[in-house]
Amino acid sequence: MGTSRRDFLKAAGFTALGASGAAPVIAAGTARAQSLTRRPAPEAMQGKHWALFLDSERCARHEDCHACMDACHGIHNVPHIEDHEEEIKWIWKDHAEHVFHESVSEHTSDELKHREVPVLCNHCDNPPCVRVCPTQATWKRDDGPVMMDQHRCIGCRYCVVGCPYGARSFNFQDPRPHIDEVNRSFPTRTKGVVEKCTLCAERLSREQIPACVEACQGLHGEDAPLVFGDLNDPESRIRQIVGSSWTVRRKAELGTRPQVYYSL
Repeated sequence: MGTSRRDFLKAAGFTALGASGAAPVIAAGTARAQSLTRRPAPEAMQGKHWALFLDSERCARHEDCHACMDACHGIHNVPHIEDHEEEIKWIWKDHAEHVFHESVSEHTSDELKHREVPVLCNHCDNPPCVRVCPTQATWKRDDGPVMMDQHRCIGCRYCVVGCPYGARSFNFQDPRPHIDEVNRSFPTRTKGVVEKCTLCAERLSREQIPACVEACQGLHGEDAPLVFGDLNDPESRIRQIVGSSWTVRRKAELGTRPQVYYSL
């Protein structure tokens, strides 16, 4: 049966009314999410602006080293799923030409283009993932880390689309059968939720540095490429590095203000 012009206009009117009614709700939810003040636990490390620095040249000298990834994924029960379309990753390596493609030219050496660089959540000061989350399942703490609450996550994956760094993974299947050895001091996740690096917020609350940095520095000592610290502390090593050398950040032109700094 055909639809009359009157019926069509009536349906369109109800649709418009529904959309106009939903918009303030979404806007209000976004405003609440942006106005929330999320503070770390009182006993946590008292840094005010946590950040990471990675020296890609030093990292390349330690060829085939995966200490940072092994430590992170082991502690946080990150599953090992072979299917590339469904893999879960908190920290991984990619070629520099992909990580910093906007800086690559026809004159860039093959060594630099193919250099493997660790990448992870950038814990942006202006995170687009937080703005698009409809349930406040992801938020930014005052001291820097961008957090995830899997109990609030409804699996809409808006944050996955919003993140320009590919730093979020979605559990298309139950991840628990794919964990070799479960760390019972850290929660496992379930099918249908998003997860990512949280800058080891649980370790910061115990006055410990992130697991990736600890593993890197424990293995390589003074030659460790990873440095962690408080950018607001002028005496901190990371502040001195960032303040005295030319560093780059991934896709900084997007205005996300990433807090993972690199030297190439």
